[in-house]
Amino acid sequence: MINEKDILSTIEMIDQQHLDIRTITMGISLLSCCDADPGRACDKIYEKIVRQAANLVKTGEDIEREFGIPIVNKRISVTPMALVAAASETEDYVPFAIAMDRAAKTCGVDFIGGYSALVQKGMTAADERLIRAIPEALDRTDLVCSSVNVGSTKAGINMDAVALMGRIIKETARRTADRDGLGCAKLVVFCNAVEDNPFMAGAFHGVGEAEKVINVGVSGPGVVHHALQSVKGQSFDVVAETVKKTAFRITRMGQLVAQEASRRLDTPFGIVDLSLAPTPAVGDSVARILEEMGLEVCGTHGTTAALALLNDAVKKGGVMASSSVGGLSGAFIPVSEDEGMIAAARSGVLCLDKLEAMTCVCSVGLDMIAVPGDTPAETISAIIADEAAIGMVNCKTTAVRLLPAPGKQVGDTIEMGGLLGSAPVMPVHPQSSESFIARGGRIPAPMHSLKN
Repeated sequence: MINEKDILSTIEMIDQQHLDIRTITMGISLLSCCDADPGRACDKIYEKIVRQAANLVKTGEDIEREFGIPIVNKRISVTPMALVAAASETEDYVPFAIAMDRAAKTCGVDFIGGYSALVQKGMTAADERLIRAIPEALDRTDLVCSSVNVGSTKAGINMDAVALMGRIIKETARRTADRDGLGCAKLVVFCNAVEDNPFMAGAFHGVGEAEKVINVGVSGPGVVHHALQSVKGQSFDVVAETVKKTAFRITRMGQLVAQEASRRLDTPFGIVDLSLAPTPAVGDSVARILEEMGLEVCGTHGTTAALALLNDAVKKGGVMASSSVGGLSGAFIPVSEDEGMIAAARSGVLCLDKLEAMTCVCSVGLDMIAVPGDTPAETISAIIADEAAIGMVNCKTTAVRLLPAPGKQVGDTIEMGGLLGSAPVMPVHPQSSESFIARGGRIPAPMHSLKN
């Protein structure tokens, strides 16, 4: 039963500790929009998205006003577009992205995800067409987000796709150079991508999902940071229990909003994704949580252990609060979107290698990291391969969202604004990976993939 203390505590979390619903995301199946005529397919895509999500933004605003809970973003995810476009007799897949963008603007949402391809074991002709269209698609649209899954624990790593994605990321940066390579902030490369992720840029509506569904992403690093301030100097057992109890409270609020949105939109409730997703605002940082555990600067020795504790406790607390926890659920470490991570990177303590180690125990991967604009495509591909290997071997989702900053070198800063924040350009190893990437083929799945 909710009592007065619980209500006042929740008000304090919202008012002073940056607790919010980061996103309400409506997933929409577009499989019924397949058509041999690409023009008709694009018309169907636009019409279905607008019809299904017409009331999404208004509903989110109504809930926000009535419940007093901030809802930062309203988003849409759709069936991986490579699957939908495959039926159309065309070589040009950019119009499908334009149709998505037009529908998103009509609905008034912040982003639309699903300009995606799943190529962990191989690429169809449609997959390759979509991937090669990504740079132009992200250049010509404002709200479209793109993702490509290049590996999985069951299939291994498609190194041909990895090599291609290095070139695609470079070309996307070049085409959006006038915006500090902003297109790359809307492009993520996955291993073990999940079908119910409400967060961008990696959200898509999986083929195993219902016709439409509501997924909610909750975020509360400021709340966790505040809670840990009350247990200074106490053992890690106490730290873990404190994080777990805090995550429970945050998830309960997310479930309330998700169920209410589901009811009002007459759409099945999917999952609550409890991810500690930071923002550039002071007091809303995952890095500061880790430092509250006793680290002088995020990135120093002990950071990986602290992040492992945080991620595990968040998941345990979320599972206690809801039977429908899904998506990614854990702690995100996007450099440009976390003021503590930005500070640690600028100080030189947090480097790319340490971030890679941290991805072994967090929810996603190398996220929103600016690298020099002249970084070779093969180096980017090698970074993707390393991160995919971590995901494949550890049966977890990993991802790469690198920002090759056109014309920028180590020490410079790129500015993207809003939740995307700013990022110091970080160094990469100068030694070449060209011959490694040129091998192509597929890195086989690990032995423990044979679970059947």
